[in-house]
Amino acid sequence: MKRFSWLCSWMVLLLAGGMALLAVSVTAEVVDRIVAVVNDEIITYSELQQVAKAIRAQPGFSLPAGSGRDLDRQLLESLINQKLSKFEAKRRGITVTEQEVNKAFEDFRKRNGLEKDEVLAQVLAKNGMTVKDMKQQIEDQLTHERLVAIVTANKVTISDAEVRAFYEREFPKTGGGQVHLKILSLPYPPGASASQREEIKKKAELILEEFKKGASWEQLRDRHGVLIQDLGFISIADLDPQLAQFLTQVKTGDTAPIQTIQGFQLVQVVGRREGQGRSFEEVAPQIKNLLQRREMEKQFSEWIKGQRDRAHIQIKM
Repeated sequence: MKRFSWLCSWMVLLLAGGMALLAVSVTAEVVDRIVAVVNDEIITYSELQQVAKAIRAQPGFSLPAGSGRDLDRQLLESLINQKLSKFEAKRRGITVTEQEVNKAFEDFRKRNGLEKDEVLAQVLAKNGMTVKDMKQQIEDQLTHERLVAIVTANKVTISDAEVRAFYEREFPKTGGGQVHLKILSLPYPPGASASQREEIKKKAELILEEFKKGASWEQLRDRHGVLIQDLGFISIADLDPQLAQFLTQVKTGDTAPIQTIQGFQLVQVVGRREGQGRSFEEVAPQIKNLLQRREMEKQFSEWIKGQRDRAHIQIKM
């Protein structure tokens, strides 16, 4: 199974029946249209749009199939589950310390090259967020992980045979090359009009032209307030086949645009190197962890269905 496929499948799972780990922050003071009531809390339409925007901004992620009302309903189901999860975490007294949130926040900044406060503020503002919003998102993610661990405690067992079967069936074992990628995302806004899509296209073309004229990625990030993610070296065997084929046409050091239904991405090939085959013993812990997380989320998804049956939920869309 390809690495990017794992990522997309994970996000679709969360949206379709599990938990959306992307916490939504709504800072607008104007009263928004209510689309659902979960016990004594509301969900607004702008929250749905914030979720869609956050997903579009993630390299390698895509929204689930569907559009318009169908897509909104999928996102709404995710947000309902999120509310129920937070209720239960609060009832069980699950907490995350300020120190843990701050550490995770600093790790996020380092991974994404956002050590400068002014650059961080600019990038977050472009995504309609503040530092406070980002820290709340991190706190919600950590809380959710702890709730999943408690709910599924002692219920998930992955055998050596399952790990071996996954390795033989899906895990890439061949050598082949590796490629170091950086990705700059320019997502369409939710419900983008033709003119808005054209505006994003022109911005992508402008950024690419500035890069060709000598601007560094860091300069482009600071100038345009966009988020850049450095994926490091990835085995070509782990990439989506179409992306791998596309990258064969991109020279090392060059940047090329990719248009998707979610917007534009500028992909830079930072470097290439020859890869080595990976033995079962080397990757077994990684595979076991992946299978455990999958099974835990599967069981948690079933558990949250029971919570829905006992909750007071009104859907108004």
